[in-house]
Amino acid sequence: MSRALYTLAWVLVTPLVMLYLLWRSRRQPEYRAHWAERWGFGGGRADDAPLLWVHAVSVGETRAVQPLVAALMALDPSARLLLTHMTPTGRDTGAQLYAQRYGERFAQVYLPYDYPCAVRRFLAAWRPTLGVLMETELWPNLCAAAVSAGVPLAAVNVRLSERSLGRGARWGRLIRDALASLVRVVAQTPDDARRLHALGRHEVLVAGNLKFDATPSADLIARGHRWHARLGEPAVVLAASTRDGEESLLLDAWLAARAERLAAARGPDGPDGHPRRLLVVVPRHPQRFEDVAAEMRRRGLALARRAQLDAEDAEPMRVEAGEIDPEAIDAVLGDSMGEMAAYYAAADVVIMGGTLLPFGGQNLIEACAVGVPVILGPHTYNFADAAEQAVAAGAALRVADAREAVHAARRLLADPVRRAEMGRRASAFATAHRGATQRTVDALSPWWPAGRAGPRTD
Repeated sequence: MSRALYTLAWVLVTPLVMLYLLWRSRRQPEYRAHWAERWGFGGGRADDAPLLWVHAVSVGETRAVQPLVAALMALDPSARLLLTHMTPTGRDTGAQLYAQRYGERFAQVYLPYDYPCAVRRFLAAWRPTLGVLMETELWPNLCAAAVSAGVPLAAVNVRLSERSLGRGARWGRLIRDALASLVRVVAQTPDDARRLHALGRHEVLVAGNLKFDATPSADLIARGHRWHARLGEPAVVLAASTRDGEESLLLDAWLAARAERLAAARGPDGPDGHPRRLLVVVPRHPQRFEDVAAEMRRRGLALARRAQLDAEDAEPMRVEAGEIDPEAIDAVLGDSMGEMAAYYAAADVVIMGGTLLPFGGQNLIEACAVGVPVILGPHTYNFADAAEQAVAAGAALRVADAREAVHAARRLLADPVRRAEMGRRASAFATAHRGATQRTVDALSPWWPAGRAGPRTD
């Protein structure tokens, strides 16, 4: 496809784009905000200080890029940071993670949709010294506009599955030209580099996965430990970053396993010697919190929510309506954002969301970094290398479905020696794969902070 036809397609679907934003705003009113930014209007910088522009589409990318941003910004204390996103949750996460640290040096906007006039306005208003696209956010008109504006643009932490390779190949010249326009392409693994070669990008550096370099917050770890104690020290199974349809499968499997255990119980502690288990469910997307709460209530679970976990220990836990002994709680809904490290720290075992149905999986690296055993379903193509490496390292287990995931979690709860060993292996696995940040900084160094004198070429 030519770029002219691609641009025409964008023009033709403009009404659908607007309807999409309105439709999403039914559950997330934030989608009605900052519309002008999505067409390249609003904002811009007023000085000539070096400006690092990082595009992180949503929450995962916004978190993963933290070490790289810190390393690049440390090279020039006068530099400014512009963070762009496509989703409100990514924007909110960016504000939480970067606003306090960088203060007036920090700005956020939505990245405009890929209309030529919109991306040109954006680049003219902000005049970035260096642009960094996280993972596979490749927009043909944006790439072409960056070349015309003299803005060096790089793609880092790039991952490309076989499925994405097939889709990219169908775009032909459009993708080849976009890849060729980038001053650097930094892939996570040799397999990612090989697939990028197949799309026509000949120079690809391999640096590893930046997500291994993100250190869990000590404050969040301590918060998770307090939550565990607040709940009466149960054995906690965390269903992390679950996607639509997975909660129902997990809840059914959880209740079925509990019924089997009660039927087989040979005493007050049951056959495996552990008196109490608690399921914590943290959905990936905040607009689904209430739907998941309704699913849990329909199954008769005594449900607590995130807000109750921070109350003073002397106060009774409140579960929906009324007060309840913490030890009577069946499940907790983690209806908050930006606290995954705390949920991992509160857990004894993690079932990773996005892996039980064909969503490709969510990031298992943070759970490993906290030192928690991870259970993965069959669908991990978004994190294929990390998933296989974690299983090989003994940090994670692979199962076929939700039922097997719940049974595997319960077996680990009944085997503290094995669980502790998996936790140690998870922590060691996360530590052993660090170093991508410095390799990526080295790859970008010709354009930052020397970009003050103008972009350089190889």
